[in-house]
Amino acid sequence: MAASDESFGDKENLLKPGPAVFEPGRYDNRGEIVDGWETKRRREPGHDWALLRLGAPGVITAIDVDTSYFTGNFPESCRIEACGCEGYPSPAELGEADWIEIVPRSPLRGETHNRFAVSDERRFTHLRLSIFPDGGVARLRVMGRVIPDPRPLDGLTIDLASQDYGGAVVASSDDFYTSAQVLNRPDRARTMGEGWEARRRRDDGHDFVVFQLAFAGIIRQLVVDSAHFKYNATPEIGVYGCGDEVAPAVDAPGWRPLLARTRLQPDTMHVFPITAAWPVGSVRLDAFPDGGLSRVRVIGSIDPSARRRAGYRWFNALPPTQARRCLVDAGLGQDEVSSLVERRPLMEGSPALPKKLAAILQGPGQAAGS
Repeated sequence: MAASDESFGDKENLLKPGPAVFEPGRYDNRGEIVDGWETKRRREPGHDWALLRLGAPGVITAIDVDTSYFTGNFPESCRIEACGCEGYPSPAELGEADWIEIVPRSPLRGETHNRFAVSDERRFTHLRLSIFPDGGVARLRVMGRVIPDPRPLDGLTIDLASQDYGGAVVASSDDFYTSAQVLNRPDRARTMGEGWEARRRRDDGHDFVVFQLAFAGIIRQLVVDSAHFKYNATPEIGVYGCGDEVAPAVDAPGWRPLLARTRLQPDTMHVFPITAAWPVGSVRLDAFPDGGLSRVRVIGSIDPSARRRAGYRWFNALPPTQARRCLVDAGLGQDEVSSLVERRPLMEGSPALPKKLAAILQGPGQAAGS
């Protein structure tokens, strides 16, 4: 969103999806071309910083400050802070946010993946990377668990498997060429290299991938896209569902058919209607016998019980300032707000919840608060 300085390298380089690259001896009007964020040599007190909005809010578990190719110009140390904010604050507004230190000031090494574990269990929306006193960082990677705000999804039909909401690929038979982890990305694959491709099978078996859905829900449509796979596309698939929100083993009982074994076309987006009337928490796709797929979408509506669980999980993980803001915006009084924030974690069945809070946590029409 913003940075204190970008004299040698743009802040946007921090978020490029691929690893950093460097070709010595290439110069432009700013100096040697770098694939990262690099600030000028600081001649005055202070330090440099970059401000980022997370692609998906959630609980951060680890951070990688990658200084690849920065050898004589990497920062001496860094500090990382995070905050949780409602809406779409500007960089200036974020200056007044309640920032929480999640990585204390720590030394950095050049040409290295500097990895830091994060133990804070709160849900964050923005990050501030401070480097001391100046220098260059190639990439910033923020790992964690997505915790979606379920309120904007009430009444909508969504992609239940999307990474945007915390859907995950939890198992696959083969990732020889490219990983199955890309299948539920919210974008469209631009090349064959952005899809999932297994090696050529020489036996009688088949490949598979298992998705843990972001929300258990009623599936209405399955989208299977083989874009860019022309001579190596998966020719047939079968799809199964399970009610468990934690995906079971591939050979576990409980998998029920959603789509019978069906022929696919190369380089084609396929849309299949699904008529299952029971909530599905996990999906298994079998690929016969091997090949490649670019994207899979699981279109449906969130099951009411899954919506309630998501509401409590989201509200309990909010930093205190953001939790108070949510309750004030919902129309609760200051005394109620302070008491409810201090009572967290709230659980399903918690007594004497105000109706306005119950509606937030459980969804419209489900609240049974006082």
